[in-house]
Amino acid sequence: MKLYHYVHCPFCVRVRMGLNLLKQPFESVVTAYDDETTPIKLTGKKMLPIVVHYNGVAQNESLDILKYMDNKNVLSWKLLDSHSLELNPLLDKIGSLVHSLAMPYWIWTPEFNDSSRKYFQTKKEVKRGPFKDLVKNQKSFVLKLDELLKLELQPQLSPFYKSDRLTIMDIMIAAHLWGMYVVPEYRFDSSVHTYLQKIKELTGFNYHEDYWR
Repeated sequence: MKLYHYVHCPFCVRVRMGLNLLKQPFESVVTAYDDETTPIKLTGKKMLPIVVHYNGVAQNESLDILKYMDNKNVLSWKLLDSHSLELNPLLDKIGSLVHSLAMPYWIWTPEFNDSSRKYFQTKKEVKRGPFKDLVKNQKSFVLKLDELLKLELQPQLSPFYKSDRLTIMDIMIAAHLWGMYVVPEYRFDSSVHTYLQKIKELTGFNYHEDYWR
């Protein structure tokens, strides 16, 4: 099984965490962000992650991939159905703030070269504005993220999100928040940091694993 993914992408991180937890071996294929040919050839559109199963069938959409692979319901999918009305708005708010804070740093990680960096920045600045302005407004984004986590995430950790065990909801949350570790000025509250590190331990996740082989 092959996983085509971007290192920074939270939806790709979801699948990496989930497959590791499910003990599903896969070949990691880090795809350049400006490579349009590979994903379009596999699924007809430029969207990752993509899993190519043993039978050669290609599948995208992170939750569809994990649900298909989780035949023993290790990730407790019914909890996601029960709490989606609360979780999805929280993820949207987390994702927007994390992207504004982390994107100007992601482009300087080993995942990007000059070509893919320019492609990524040009595309993302259409929605979020110049990256230099995102950096200038960093303090405002940080205050909003800290308040959001304090009010809407931390009270729900027991020790996982609305649960005493790790579920798909935790993987969805952690996959977004993990990107903040690239922002050198940012520090998580100790309870959130402990939560994320526990998920890392349980899933055997290593953000830049592909560059240490």
